[in-house]
Order: sequence, then C-alpha cells, then structure tokens
Amino acid sequence: MAEVAEGSRPEDCPGTSSAQAGRAAACQGCPNQKLCAAGAAATDPAEAAELRERLRGVKHIVVVLSGKGGVGKSTFSALLAHGLAADESKQVALLDIDICGPSIPKMMGLEGEQVHQSGSGWSPVYVEENLGVMSVGFLLSSPDDAVIWRGPKKNGLIKQFLRDVDWGEVDYLIVDTPPGTSDEHLSIVQYLSASNIDGAVIITTPQEVSLQDVRKEINFCHKVKLPIIGVVENMSGFVCPNCKKESQIFPPTTGGAEKMCQNLNVSLLGKVPLDPQIGKSCDKGQSFLSEAPESPATSSYRNIIQRVQEYCDQHHFQEEKII
Repeated sequence: MAEVAEGSRPEDCPGTSSAQAGRAAACQGCPNQKLCAAGAAATDPAEAAELRERLRGVKHIVVVLSGKGGVGKSTFSALLAHGLAADESKQVALLDIDICGPSIPKMMGLEGEQVHQSGSGWSPVYVEENLGVMSVGFLLSSPDDAVIWRGPKKNGLIKQFLRDVDWGEVDYLIVDTPPGTSDEHLSIVQYLSASNIDGAVIITTPQEVSLQDVRKEINFCHKVKLPIIGVVENMSGFVCPNCKKESQIFPPTTGGAEKMCQNLNVSLLGKVPLDPQIGKSCDKGQSFLSEAPESPATSSYRNIIQRVQEYCDQHHFQEEKII
C-alpha cells in the first residue's frame, strides 16, 4: 500500500474512501491530494485479503478514540479490556497503536515484557489466560526510549501488528489509539475495513477545551464511515469520600458531553467521576475495577462496559441477518 504523506488533513476532508477523495475543493493544497486522487490511499485488495484472513477469528473490534490527549483514553481501554475479560469464557485482546506514547504496558502491569515469535507470528503478551496485549512498548529496550518516526513507519508497524500477530480466536479486540485524527487513525480504519469493525468509543472530559476536539473526532468518524458506539465523559465530578459532596473539578461550561451528544445525535455511554485510586492502580499495573469495587467510578465503568457489550451483540446480530 502506498503510504499517505504526513501532514494535517483539511477541515472539510471528504475522507479517503470517498469518490471525491483528492478531487474536492477542500483537497486543494493537501499533501495527500495526489495519493487520494489516484486511489493510492486505499488498501490493496491482496493486502486486504491477507488482513481479513488474519483477523477472521476476531468477533468484535472496538476502537477507542479521543480528540484531546490526557482525557483517560488509555485508562478506559485498559479497564474495558479488564472488564470484558472478567468473563472467563471470553477471549480479549488489547492492541496499543499509540506509537509515540505507549502507556498500555505500564497500565497492564507488563513493563519489561518482550514479544516472542513463533511459526504462526508474534505472540501477544498475556495478563491473564484470556487477556492478551500487543504494544510498541514491548519492542523498546527501555520505557524511556523515544519513538521518533514519520507517518509511513508508524503505518507500517500498525499493519504489522494486525497482519503478523497471532491473535487466534478473540471475542473482543480493543484498539487504543493516540489522540487526534492523524496517520494512525487513518491507517487503522483503512486496515480494519477489511474485517468486521463494530465501532468507536470516544473519550472526553467535561470542559469545552476537550469537547471542541472531540467534535472533530466525531466528524472524522462520520467521514471515514466508522460507526460511533458512544461517548464516555471521564473526570465527571469528584465525590469527596468523607462528606460525599460532589465538586466539579472540570466544570462543563457548555453543558459537557451530555449536551454535545444531544446536539450531534450521538449516544452518551456514561460519566465516570474522578477517583484518585484510578491513577494509583494504573501506575501499579493493576485493574481499578478489582482494586476499588465499591467506588462510584467502578460502578460507572461497569455500566459503560455493559452498554458496549450490548452494542456489539446487537451489531453482530444485524450482521448475521444481512448474511
């Protein structure tokens, strides 16, 4: 596949899969214009077939997105994986494609682990028997090493993760992405178009500074035809453990995620209050859900995870009806 050149996407980009890709007025001046116009941004048919074959054992794929960094996207990805894997009958995989800031190994208690290769490909690193993880963090000699790569090299590694990792039979593949709408996001959507992707969960915090970037993320999903499962509002108030009074650490000055979802006709999956134990659990590589089962945040997470499961089940049912 020819790689899309690095650079910012126009505000009104029609999307790489559109018939107007590279031809619309918004494409003028974009560094990717010639590639898109020539159809070079699309996935090669042979490559698509290869990826489809590798991922044929994956039942559900959920991509976790955020327009803004630091809103708890990787934390949610880790806890979504833990929550789904609590059902021992389910096989769960967590793929970290945040190439420059891979925090999943730390959060999952897997720092220092390495990837092993077998005849069937790279083997994920397992937290539990039914929870496997893959991240660029496993390929670094030190967690402090900086990954200084341009777009094509990032895209190549994402493709390698999907093509060369022996995922096996998986009920849920959770994909943790970097913030924004850049190379990694275009690549994962293009590569996963060869398989059955359920949709995206978008993470935000209540304040307008975060919401304005999440609106761009929602717009991105619409343009690349990525279904939106819903939005999660993290850091949604803080309940004092002593007096039980709630404080708004990040005031929702424009109505928060709830108002935004109403305006954009997107589902609000839930709101997760702040709890200092979340950060502590992530730093220790432990599941907050099992470390603080009585926390209001744990209750919120579990309700959200259930809604994601229900969406995936319904999506799978609809796909079977079409077939």
